[in-house]
Amino acid sequence: MHLESLNIFCDVVRHQSFSRGAMASSVSQSAASQAVRQIEKRLGAQLIDRSKRPWRLTPEGRLFFKGCQEIVERYHELEEAVQRRQQPSGYTVRVACIYSVGLHDLSQHVDRFRASTPGAGVDLEYMHPDQIYSRVLADQSDLGLISFANPGRELTATPWQSQAMVVACPPGHRLARSAAAMEPGVLRGAAFVTFDRGLKVRREIDRFLRRHDADVHVVAEFDNIENIKQAIEDGAGVALLPEPTLRREVERGTLVRVALRTEPGEPPFVRPLSIIHRRRRRLNPAVTGFIKLLCGPGAAVAGSRAG
Repeated sequence: MHLESLNIFCDVVRHQSFSRGAMASSVSQSAASQAVRQIEKRLGAQLIDRSKRPWRLTPEGRLFFKGCQEIVERYHELEEAVQRRQQPSGYTVRVACIYSVGLHDLSQHVDRFRASTPGAGVDLEYMHPDQIYSRVLADQSDLGLISFANPGRELTATPWQSQAMVVACPPGHRLARSAAAMEPGVLRGAAFVTFDRGLKVRREIDRFLRRHDADVHVVAEFDNIENIKQAIEDGAGVALLPEPTLRREVERGTLVRVALRTEPGEPPFVRPLSIIHRRRRRLNPAVTGFIKLLCGPGAAVAGSRAG
């Protein structure tokens, strides 16, 4: 039984999909299906009950998956150990990030990490939140930097930053003349630019607005902050965005930020950023070192500018 087949089986189960599991293993869906059937034939046992929709693991399948994970992860650890001996340059930490975690600010963390851990490197990739979960689950990324994390059973999330949500509007907008802070209810009836409905940040914004009886008029939806900011600059409306993501535009004078005032005892509306990784995976020392640097003393100051 080839290790590659075990890896395909694990990817199929993690993603609960033959197509997504095949994509994670860089094979066709038919090849993934064939690999699983070959394993079942070799074991003489059905691992996946395909008669159910969606399909589910049989008791034998759950037992085999647990053991497969340990075998595959142990092999990858041995492979990394051998490569480190052959390549003194060290381990490269693979990090998948949401688009709004600023490159400039993360680069500062990367520079500090390289200075404190000679020979180690960091590979940053920016992508959609759903892709981050898939990459980390498939061991294609060691870490994910994501907002409003929903790790589930296979991932663990370490709190990183809490970023205040503020009102973003053009300089000439009526809300731009507000005092130091405004009640959320003032947004009632405003033309509103926001995130796509499928994103967790959109659901949190909608929940916040409902709680404060602020029924806005949604005029545009985007899957990233840069497009939202551009739409606001073009006069489409206002938005609720993390304060650090607006600093460049505020400094240039193209956008204005207005803080939100909440009731006494009510927690402020923030965007929590977290670091996610596979729960059962033994992390390379370089990976744990990078996590400690992100969360350690001085990280909050440098990281407070991250969006």
